[in-house]
Amino acid sequence: MWERVAILESPDRPLAELAASLSRLLPGTDRLERLTADEALARSDDEHATLFVLHASLDPELSLVAALHGRWPDVPVLLTGERDDALLAQRALAAGAADVIALGPGLDARVAAALTKLARLSEAVRHARRLDAQNERLHATLQTRTRIVGASASVRRLLDQIERVARIPRPLLITGERGTGKELVAHAIHVASGREPGSMVTVNCAALGDSLLESELFGHERGAFTGAERARPGKFEQADGGTLFLDEIGNMPLPFQQKILRVVEYGTFTRVGGDRERKTSARVLAATNSNLPAKIERGEFLGDLYDRIAFEVIAVPPLRERPGDVEILARAFLDQFAEEIPAFRGKRLADSALALLRDYPFPGNVRELKNIIERAAYRDTTNEITPEDIGLLSNAHGLPGVGSFREQVSRFSRQLLERALAEAGGNGAEAARRLGLSYDQLRHYRRKYQLS
Repeated sequence: MWERVAILESPDRPLAELAASLSRLLPGTDRLERLTADEALARSDDEHATLFVLHASLDPELSLVAALHGRWPDVPVLLTGERDDALLAQRALAAGAADVIALGPGLDARVAAALTKLARLSEAVRHARRLDAQNERLHATLQTRTRIVGASASVRRLLDQIERVARIPRPLLITGERGTGKELVAHAIHVASGREPGSMVTVNCAALGDSLLESELFGHERGAFTGAERARPGKFEQADGGTLFLDEIGNMPLPFQQKILRVVEYGTFTRVGGDRERKTSARVLAATNSNLPAKIERGEFLGDLYDRIAFEVIAVPPLRERPGDVEILARAFLDQFAEEIPAFRGKRLADSALALLRDYPFPGNVRELKNIIERAAYRDTTNEITPEDIGLLSNAHGLPGVGSFREQVSRFSRQLLERALAEAGGNGAEAARRLGLSYDQLRHYRRKYQLS
């Protein structure tokens, strides 16, 4: 594997003994080159050696070792000395040398041992490089298939965690604030698990009452209740062999949690109005923006159910903790919006608009950013989206801006409504609750400010 071995020497230190040893151990003298330090460093990147050898006397400050290692970090540097010197070895290794050997009797054996060690080290480095490249490809593939966008360290850790746990058939808990993309993470886990692409079923536990939730998840038999004219399978049956995503499990009524615990524990359930026990192999993924351990302490959530669904807890970071991804996400959402509506193609974000977005804390997280970008593209009358088009953020940390009292109040009211709708994911009832309005009042203001 040592195609080109460069022996670096000075006129007063020719290292003939070392060259002879290497010639014996590496047949073919054309593989050895005896160069000065300047000649070695002058080589182009595609002409460099696969192993550098030099004597400590040529590089008393070890600056040459550091320079060689800095320019070609994958090429081992073998340093020689007159005798075993622990301090020299320590300094040399810190500077980037791969190994240090002493000249003198028995040199062939020491050189052979060093070459074997360095060959193993080089192979380990190449293997690590291959794994890094493979990991990059896996990340890129996973991001493409699941639409998880971002280049921050927190997104990379999230993708790593998804890849590690996806193929382990155990329930998982996904936590995070509203709008962080918990369902997107669930979809990524489903995709990476290798289960049937279309076999992921989603249930919003917060949107259904106790009785409706039981029928929705377990299904019902004909005649189970008024209006049940035929039997209907539930979500656990529909997701058999796939993934069942229980969104907002923290809002699930406490009495119903015991029934879910049995399904998660044993994979068995009974339809409403039925007496036959059925089985499901659906993998359960649960998500919440609640503090479940705190709910357990208050008696609002079953500790046993938490233990079962939290084989691994995947925490989705809020957007304010990954500011470097704001620009990437903003451009991606703009491209996506233009793809869906060709009339908005060709629009771009001005640098001033991007700067404004980077400084904003995004209480509604990624969902809020998506809504902001789409509204800005809609409002923009040119091909460049400016801070004025962003609107909601143009004075995010202060008063609504200049203008008359009525104009400022109107602008601020609109901002409050837009933010509440963004944080609620477009759910009008939830937005009204957050603002302390009735649903009819919210509808009035949405019409007044022409909010979709």
